[in-house]
Amino acid sequence: MSTKQEIIAGFDPDGVGQNNGHLFGLPFAYEHSALAIIPVPWDVTVSYSDGTSDAPEAILEASPQLDFFDPDMPEAWKVGFHLTQVSKEIKQLGQDLRTKATEYISFLENGGDVTKNIDMQSVLQELNTSCGMLHQRVKEKALELMADGKMVALLGGDHSTPLGLIQALAEKHSDFAVLQLDAHMDLRDAYEGFEFSHASIMYNVLKVPQVKRLVQVGIRDYCKSEAMLAENSSGRVKVYYDRELKNAQYIGKSWDVICDDIVAHLPDKVYISFDIDGLDPKLCPHTGTPVPGGLEFEQAVYLFRKLVHAGKTIIGFDLNEVGPGNDEWDANVGARMLWKLCVFTALSNNLKA
Repeated sequence: MSTKQEIIAGFDPDGVGQNNGHLFGLPFAYEHSALAIIPVPWDVTVSYSDGTSDAPEAILEASPQLDFFDPDMPEAWKVGFHLTQVSKEIKQLGQDLRTKATEYISFLENGGDVTKNIDMQSVLQELNTSCGMLHQRVKEKALELMADGKMVALLGGDHSTPLGLIQALAEKHSDFAVLQLDAHMDLRDAYEGFEFSHASIMYNVLKVPQVKRLVQVGIRDYCKSEAMLAENSSGRVKVYYDRELKNAQYIGKSWDVICDDIVAHLPDKVYISFDIDGLDPKLCPHTGTPVPGGLEFEQAVYLFRKLVHAGKTIIGFDLNEVGPGNDEWDANVGARMLWKLCVFTALSNNLKA
């Protein structure tokens, strides 16, 4: 078997993108990669448009089209970023359950009362049990990868998927924050009866005591109870609403100054949770719940750059809610954001070849 240095020496990073089955067309398999990404093809509880379960495979397919030279870390590709195998079992289970979830959601939207319908009660119980099983499997996989010396990230799927990873990281880190880029607060308690809904991910994350702070950026679609939860959190939840970010810029406040303020609210260790709908929907038109407004691609990248330059350590991340749609645009944007998340994670942890 070739050593990593031999593989690096035999690879041309300026050459044609390689469709070799590896993320970004990198020449490395799992054993030569410092960062392992768990794909979770799951969108069972989405309340609007599904399809994000296809994102891991679509992003993998689109990923070899980007170039490796990155001014933030010119030789980042040598670190090795590896997407572990997509579970066909999980994807098939998710598709089967999605059919049941769609019927259940339709029942609710047409005025149905679950407490008076035994069949719907059974469906809800099955969905909650299966989603709980998924999070346990993700947690176990993450712990396995961490025990193997890997940095770990996750590629969804919908935004419910990273709970198990965050729980796994909480077994290693006693104190960290979650930096969430998102159009939504995701602070609903068991939305539509789904204990592990994509709209409840941060409500569930706040149950993890090691998460000392949740900082939300780009929020622009939320309900009153979510806003009240944040307001009454005694500072544990800090929200940067999109309208406030825009208003500050309209009167002349620079994005650089705003990013400094965001970073100042974060401790030394940070987990990034990136729902792609945090971006302007022109960049992610097929995401599950697109909302007007949001960040430009480079605004998000600039925030991550400021985070790393401030000496913060990215302990892990997720990228979710990429809807591939009928063309490669969403997957292309998703692949490039995934690359930047990998680069900044490597840079903040001083990962080398």
